[in-house]
Amino acid sequence: MQCLPASTHADLIVKTRLLRHLSLACLLLLLVLGSGYAAYLLSDRSGIQTLAESGERQLELNARAVESEITKYTYLPSLLELEGNVSRLLQFPTAYRRHHVNQYLAGLNQRSGSLAIYVLDLDGRVIATSNWDRADSYLGEDLSFRAYYQDAVQGKAGRFYGIGSTTGEAGYYLSHGLREDGKVIGVAVVKVRLDTLEERWQRAHLEAYVSDENGIIILSSKPERRLKAVQALDDASRERLARSLQYHWAALEELQFAGREALGDGLEQISLDHDGSITRYLLQTRPLVDTPWHLTLLSPLQEQRSAALLNALLAAVACALLAFLLIAWNERRKVIATRLAAREALQAANDELERKITERTADLQASNARLLAEVSEREQAETTLRQAQDELVQAGKLAVIGQMSTSIAHELNQPLAALRTLSANTVRFLQRGALDVASSNLQNIAELVDRMGKITASLRAFARRAGDQGEASLQQAVDAALLLLHPRLQRTRVKIHQEFAEARLAIEQIRLEQILVNLISNAVDALQAQGDRHIWLSGNAEAEHYLLEIRDNGPGIAPETRAHLFEPFFTTKPGEQGLGLGLTLSASLAAAAGGSLTVRHPEEGGTAFVLSLPYPREPQA
Repeated sequence: MQCLPASTHADLIVKTRLLRHLSLACLLLLLVLGSGYAAYLLSDRSGIQTLAESGERQLELNARAVESEITKYTYLPSLLELEGNVSRLLQFPTAYRRHHVNQYLAGLNQRSGSLAIYVLDLDGRVIATSNWDRADSYLGEDLSFRAYYQDAVQGKAGRFYGIGSTTGEAGYYLSHGLREDGKVIGVAVVKVRLDTLEERWQRAHLEAYVSDENGIIILSSKPERRLKAVQALDDASRERLARSLQYHWAALEELQFAGREALGDGLEQISLDHDGSITRYLLQTRPLVDTPWHLTLLSPLQEQRSAALLNALLAAVACALLAFLLIAWNERRKVIATRLAAREALQAANDELERKITERTADLQASNARLLAEVSEREQAETTLRQAQDELVQAGKLAVIGQMSTSIAHELNQPLAALRTLSANTVRFLQRGALDVASSNLQNIAELVDRMGKITASLRAFARRAGDQGEASLQQAVDAALLLLHPRLQRTRVKIHQEFAEARLAIEQIRLEQILVNLISNAVDALQAQGDRHIWLSGNAEAEHYLLEIRDNGPGIAPETRAHLFEPFFTTKPGEQGLGLGLTLSASLAAAAGGSLTVRHPEEGGTAFVLSLPYPREPQA
């Protein structure tokens, strides 16, 4: 057997040790890179999930805003049916009637904040418009090719977004067929602007757009994306859209994506080219209620990707540091082999402590996560409750308006009949040359029109939605409530006694009017069986609150029903006369303003409701 020289054996040991160290270094490098990559994937997935959840909330919030914006004008076209001059112009067009309707439409357009309001005859030609005195007036335009006209003539509600063929200005069109004796005699159209939504998105630094039923972007926080197609259009679709002139002469180019990748659960990752710079976004889309439109939200992924890279770098550094510590510990263990037993015991205790700390940390993290989830659920529940309360308030107002509809129709029919008689007499007096009598008749007609305008204006103000904050005038609220209830008070011959001083209260004006309408209506209902009917409104100013008492001389409330007065849907009236929500809503509105609504039962009879509301806060210097 031949032995190796000592020098050769030493060289072999050195080479073996060098090879072992080199293999260990390669293994550690792979481990560091692998941990960094795994941390990147986990962080990226978690970041996208978090971004998607945040985007979902933003999408829902902005979708509600868009839906609210496009529906708040829906009542306006049908309002023109209440204006008798519009119907007379459609049936018997004259220059005088056209001028009168033009001025009425101009005033209505200014008050509502719309772009334009105009009336079309059955041939689709504009016979009256709010912009009659402008160079780009619609007067005389043939708009029979528009879809909103064709829908309205058929008795359907027209809804259409397009670019005006006269002014080239984009807008949202709402149309309504004007009827006379059950037949459509013309079409009322309201054009409104929606670019305020784009301004809000831009101020909030939010990237979003709305695409219509044709896949064309009609609203966008980035003006350069407007009127681009979110999907490829075939030649037939392009020709159809060009013929419709819905988008005027826009080229309708396709929105170009530098990259597009589906992430599942309705999420997409897209890339857009901004002046040579590629930006990645998380794309989320939601359909809008009552329209074929879709709202799309683009959430930038740059910050999330940067955070994922940083987490990957931290994980790699932590892994390298851990590996270095393990190697150092192993070398140290070899050096102090004589203390192995003690060190193992110490290490076991240390490992046990770390395990307990890890478990405790995991428990604390789980508890924290549960608390965050509960907070989120509670906030969502509060938001849902607030929305439900607002809808309930609006339902209460509409219920009151429904109960008053017959009286209001009677109140409007009287001046309408007088208008018909006076206008006919005026024509005959003008033919006879009796100008003084004709002038007197015209003045009476104007007063009747003002009276009808006050009635419809009070109804429109009462029906609109109100916010939680505001400041109200007590006298103005009482006057508005009495104006709304005037036909009923006049019919039932109820005497109203006002014994209060003017006061400013910390509640929105419309909400105070709704409370007063509910309370006075209930008092009138309680007086139905009385021969002598009285209602007293008396006030009392205190240090921080103002007390307004609404008292009647009715039969009072039965003791067995007093405990249920403020319960929802509890009512002693027949089903067609009340929903049982008036007192519940009134008490809720008073509480939301920091006040209260209570009831007392006077010994002399009747019922008295006491409304307590705070004064407005003084502005801080």
